[in-house]
Formats: sequence, structure tokens, C-alpha cells
Amino acid sequence: MKDKQRTPKENKPSRRRCEAWKKAIHMELREHKSSFLVFTVLRMLVVVTMVLQFFNKNYENVYLCVLTLLLLIVPSFLQVSIKVELPTGLEIIILLFIFSAEILGEIRAFYLRIPIWDTILHTLNGFLMAAIGFSLVDILNRGERFSFKLSPAYMAIVAFCFSMTIGVLWEFFEWGMDVFFHLDMQKDTVLTSITSVMLNTEGLNVPVTIGGITDVAVNGESLGLGGYLDIGLYDTMKDLFVNFIGAVVFSTVGFFYVKNRGKGRFAKRFIPRLKSKDRDFLAIAEEEEEMEQAKEDKQ
Repeated sequence: MKDKQRTPKENKPSRRRCEAWKKAIHMELREHKSSFLVFTVLRMLVVVTMVLQFFNKNYENVYLCVLTLLLLIVPSFLQVSIKVELPTGLEIIILLFIFSAEILGEIRAFYLRIPIWDTILHTLNGFLMAAIGFSLVDILNRGERFSFKLSPAYMAIVAFCFSMTIGVLWEFFEWGMDVFFHLDMQKDTVLTSITSVMLNTEGLNVPVTIGGITDVAVNGESLGLGGYLDIGLYDTMKDLFVNFIGAVVFSTVGFFYVKNRGKGRFAKRFIPRLKSKDRDFLAIAEEEEEMEQAKEDKQ
């Protein structure tokens, strides 16, 4: 038997649903003038970069630009879908973080031009992930469906663990990209000394140090780097350490925020909260679509 073709009436619910989502995300983007201004400016910069990369035939960078455009909408999409309100300050930082990592870091090569660029972003990532982890627990802690109350110390520990878990998973991702696609996401470090038990000629479990390394040759050819080339280990450990610092900073701030019953102004700017009913843009958009559908049915 042949599959029955869907009639226009049968397609209306899904079309209405898509229209409601578009309206909701549009309303979410325009809710705060400052974050919308940042979003608009960054989007324009990404589009200009994408056009330039296309004409330069850097199609991989074009893909990064498309990915960045999608990522810039993610904060608004999450707010609409899970009904959580991101503070304006946090939303702006997330948008700037995405732009800094993808456009400035990758395409404009800030990771190479500014040695501390990667360190800054990983520190900020630890801070942001701790804020998100803290907010998840805080929302559950204030939810009407749950009767338990978590201590400020426990919430801070959960936020810290959440941030570190995200940091570790990201390092797993970088390692996977390097192993399978040879992208060198784990940047290398030039060292002037190395210590290893494998250098022990007697086969003992005693480390041997070689210092004052000024050059390394591979297959008889000098690398010309002025030292020994470490393959990603130092970069990974540095990223995890600065992620640790960012997580500790926000977890400490969040601890005092909860302990003082939400009176901290600084932490309040970075901790998401549940949306109020008048800010549930998806419900508002769906109601508008239903009203339009009712008008069409009457006609």
C-alpha cells in the first residue's frame, strides 16, 4: 500500500509549532537591549568574516563561521526550551566567549598570536560552567516539587565538580580530535629539560634528567624550536588547572550568595533562574498561534 500524503490541515500543527518556536526565540533575543546589541554586532562580524573566508576559498573557516552563527543562538534556544532566564551579564559573556573561541581564536589565530589567549578562555570556561552547575542545583533547591534543602557548601561542591567534569570532557574531545583528525587542538610546548625513567640506561625505576636542551633532531633533521617538543601534556594540564581556578572562584562566590540568602549582587548577575510565567515566550507564542488558527478556522 502506498503511504498517504499529508493534507495541508495535517501539516498545520507542525508548521504552527515551528512558527511558535521562531517567535519565541525572536522575543528572547530582543528581551534585553544590551545582550541583543552584542548579539547583533557579533553576528554581523561573523557574517562579514564568513564572506571573506569564502572568497579566499578557506571553506573550513566558512564552516566555523556557520557553526558560530548557530552557537550564538544556543543561549536563547536554551532559555526558551528549558524555561530558564539567563542574567544579561552571563548571556553577554557566553556570546563573547563563543566569538572569542571560534572567530578570534581559530580564524584570526589569536591562540598563536596571543600565548595567554587559550588560558584566558579556559579560565573563563571554568567560571561559566561553575555558574551553570550552581544554577542547576539552585533551581532544584527552590523548586516546588522538591521538599529537601541543600546546604550552601554542598551546592558549591556540586558546582565545582560540574565545572571540572565539563573541563575534563573538553580535554577528551581535544585529544580525540588530535588522534583521529590530526587537528593539534592540544597545543605543544617547547621545553629545555625533560625527566623520564625511560632515559635510565640501567633499566631502573629512577628518573633521569636532561637539561639545557637547545635543539632536537628528528630523522636527522633539526626541528629548530630551541628545545624539546612536548606533545600536548603541558597544555592539557594548564587548561585543567586554570579551569580549576575559575571553578573555585565562582563556587566560593556562589557559597556566600546562598549563605546570605541570595543577597549577593555579583553572583546574582551570573546565576540563571526559572522564568516567570509572563516571560515564558514559547507559551506566549503558542497562544498567539492558536488564536491565529482560530481566526483562520472561523473564516
